[in-house]
Amino acid sequence: MAKTVVPEQRRRRRRPTRGGTVLSEQLIIDTALRLLREHGSTGLSARRLGLALDCDPSALYRYFHGMDELTLAIGDALIGQALDGWSATGDGRADLRAIGLRIHAAYVAHPQAALLTASRVTGRAHELAADEAIIGVLRAAGFPLTATVRIYHAFIDQTLAFAALDAGALALPRSARRADEDIWESTYARLPAGDYPRIAEAAPRLAHEMVRSAYPSALDMLLDGAFLAALGATASSAGATGERQ
Repeated sequence: MAKTVVPEQRRRRRRPTRGGTVLSEQLIIDTALRLLREHGSTGLSARRLGLALDCDPSALYRYFHGMDELTLAIGDALIGQALDGWSATGDGRADLRAIGLRIHAAYVAHPQAALLTASRVTGRAHELAADEAIIGVLRAAGFPLTATVRIYHAFIDQTLAFAALDAGALALPRSARRADEDIWESTYARLPAGDYPRIAEAAPRLAHEMVRSAYPSALDMLLDGAFLAALGATASSAGATGERQ
């Protein structure tokens, strides 16, 4: 039988740990993020968390069923950071762009955590708030329900996929990341035009572009396509109505 996790108010320690701190979900999540940043995914364990918090590792299970639930809580915390301070303006395209950029930035700010959580579905409060906001923006912009769900799916998967891709690069050792970036100039820029005419033609721009995240451009393409399609559908509907009249 699964262990029952009681509300935080009831499970909060009545006395500080040996280090003088009082455990809470947020403190555990913040400490886990720090350990991931400093040691990578292998550095996140109940034992290491216990050492960092100066408490017995078993105390953590009063807050989370296990390390997987903590992982989901970390992912949800990143989404919460992304939405902190965001509010809808009424401009659907601009609002969705802002949400996407915020989520992507929150994940790549914690690359090791992003690699652990970008592919997970948490079902927790911040994730639900983000989903409600995204779907709400699409519906307020006039998209029918079927199109809303399809665009939401593409939007959130694209955002998290780029977050994982960019986080993967940032999580590499600095030397490996630099070596990957240098290939665009050391190899691609020196390919013979006779054998690789199109690469040679594009090489200067590739060297500039490929070391940056493509997410903003991909996001704009997705939103442009979605909103242009909606305008086209509206125009077609209006034209059909006019013909009937």
